[in-house]
Amino acid sequence: MIEIEFGAMGTRVVAIGADPEGVPEFFARAERVFSRFDRGSELSALNHDPARSVEVSEAMAACLNKAWDLRNRTGGLIDPAVGSAVVEWGYDRTFAEVEDRGPVGDLAAVGDWSIFGNVVARRPGVLLDLGGLAKGWTADRAVEAGLADIVSAGGDVRSRHAETTVSIQDPWGEVIASVHLGSGGLATSTSASRRWKAGDVAAHHIVDPRNVRPATSPIISATVIAPTAVQAEAGAKAVLLQGEQGLTWAEQQDWIDSALVVWHDGSVFATTGMELAERSAV
Repeated sequence: MIEIEFGAMGTRVVAIGADPEGVPEFFARAERVFSRFDRGSELSALNHDPARSVEVSEAMAACLNKAWDLRNRTGGLIDPAVGSAVVEWGYDRTFAEVEDRGPVGDLAAVGDWSIFGNVVARRPGVLLDLGGLAKGWTADRAVEAGLADIVSAGGDVRSRHAETTVSIQDPWGEVIASVHLGSGGLATSTSASRRWKAGDVAAHHIVDPRNVRPATSPIISATVIAPTAVQAEAGAKAVLLQGEQGLTWAEQQDWIDSALVVWHDGSVFATTGMELAERSAV
């Protein structure tokens, strides 16, 4: 097995397989579709198009249809339409360029959007931010296309290798568990990274669609195992946003296999379905 590492979509990507050399270009093409920081990307064009309905590419349609499905599965907790709020809070450029800013005023509620086939409809002013969903979706597609056996995009992992195990770290860098993933997806969402100040508010990249503010939760980090990386990404963020009820909610979802959370005081809890492994491979 060959392992390669490269940067894409603002994160570190690792691909493992017999011949994973095609994965970097696969991610580069995806970035040209989904990046909101590249003015030439398809997402940027979509967000700046004044038309209420826009026909999009096959890749964009596939990812947005999955985002719509996950929006429904999470009761609206995962919603790409938080893009306007993310920008207003100061995450309007690559994170390396984000700086502390002044207070944020009143923000509009998350706007309506929908997708039918390859046509996206939304209210004027709605900005879509695919963020982690696009990373997970791209990792899934790379593995499904046979380009690699395992792909990890910023911690969004997709594997088709039955023996894959993954180490889970807490936000302070300590390994707190090794879990058996096998063939499936895993993702971790945390409010401990990508932080800055907006007035007297400690802002971060996870915006709660319910109040369009940076999420506040007793959970600082949530990890979910699901059939795909994009499902795990959405599940992990939803568990974090659910707070005290996060693990209970996860156990009720038939599309989530298991979940683990770290609270701000360092306490670790997991669902009964979390299968621990003796050692890690990723």
